[in-house]
Amino acid sequence: MALTRSIYSQFEAWKEAPRHGALLVAGARQVGKTFLIRQFARENYEVLLEINFVETPSAKSIFEGDLDAETLIANLTAFSGTALKPGGTLVFLDEVQECPKARTAIKFLVDDGRFDYIESGSLLGVLSGEVPSLPVGYEQMLRMHPLSLTEFFLENGVQQETLDLVRRCCEEGRPVPTVAHKRLMRLFRLYLAVGGMPAAVQEFVETSDLARVLRVQRDIVGMYRQDIAKYAADKAHVHMIFDALPAELDKKNKRFKLSDLAKSARMERYASDFMWLVDAGVALPCYNAVAPQAPLAVNARHNLFKLFLCDVGLLSAASVGAVQFDLVQGDVSVNWGSFLENALAQELAVNGFDLFYYDKSKIGEVDFLIQKGSRVIPLEAKSGVDYAKHVALDNLMAVGEWQLGEAMVLCRGNVERCGRITYLPWYAAAFLKQDALPERFIVEA
Repeated sequence: MALTRSIYSQFEAWKEAPRHGALLVAGARQVGKTFLIRQFARENYEVLLEINFVETPSAKSIFEGDLDAETLIANLTAFSGTALKPGGTLVFLDEVQECPKARTAIKFLVDDGRFDYIESGSLLGVLSGEVPSLPVGYEQMLRMHPLSLTEFFLENGVQQETLDLVRRCCEEGRPVPTVAHKRLMRLFRLYLAVGGMPAAVQEFVETSDLARVLRVQRDIVGMYRQDIAKYAADKAHVHMIFDALPAELDKKNKRFKLSDLAKSARMERYASDFMWLVDAGVALPCYNAVAPQAPLAVNARHNLFKLFLCDVGLLSAASVGAVQFDLVQGDVSVNWGSFLENALAQELAVNGFDLFYYDKSKIGEVDFLIQKGSRVIPLEAKSGVDYAKHVALDNLMAVGEWQLGEAMVLCRGNVERCGRITYLPWYAAAFLKQDALPERFIVEA
């Protein structure tokens, strides 16, 4: 069974754009990059030339000599034994981080114009410094994430028409019909356990067996640990941070504290190790903003942050004990807050938001601040039944100088508006979209 991914339409937009460059598909390991690119090739090209630099390291020799297009194309055809058809061929360079010179060569191949090129890699952010000369203006980057809530709902039998109706209810501030609300709430709880990694979702859709899903997730966690061992400069530090993530998120204050790793730990020694996980796509940073004012990036303090896993299902798999069944059943004895916030951080990232939160002693902590254009909207994630109690959010909204016009609370209730605060069910995070400019795939002259 092939999973339907919404990012596929961006692949199509790239191909249809005139004078497009190479498409660079980045993302954490196992988010489905290779599978989707192969599917796109089958449906849009007559010829696919695929080279994986991990599986075939000898392919690096293609890019060892001169980088003019004629030499490169002769090397590609000789190495692969594949006849390439101008206008009908996709050259797919997988795990391209293993061959930095291939990215340098893209400029000359794109200028040649006979074929289309897609590059893909899981550790591009970690190893990009090794590229002799980045092909600025000749690559269009797309970042792939695990399956979003919308994709998860569709794979589990929810019709698009139902999601469209629910979205309108959320936008208009009217309750979602009971049947749809109950179904999406149950699927959201399932998402906390299954997550969005394609292999885990496919296993669940086909078998409904959470034990088998857990085995898939633990295999992926193992792959991440292997990558740390192979590529991280300070393997011990990165391993400690990675292993500490579930416990740090389980605390009431989810801000990552270096003292939990070691009493003598200092940010200047660990900063690059945190960023290794971020650049590898394994972790999502959420920075403290000193004021809820746009642009949030200017107000961010990068030494204070929460660190979420790229997939909530992996968080459940990495947590102590078998929490999957409890999450699905809504067992309040499980610390829902950590899983809920991770799922919402993941969804906000998929939907184009950078992640920020607010925390000051006189006001309290507000889980997220999202920026839509020039507006900043505080957003609270509430796991309990007393979701209408939100002292920190009330304090923040009461500060007149910030002129915050609205706020949102994502909770277990249905849609409701109360003054400047809108209460939305957890699954409504799927409909919070960033105001985005049109994508451009044009090579700069």
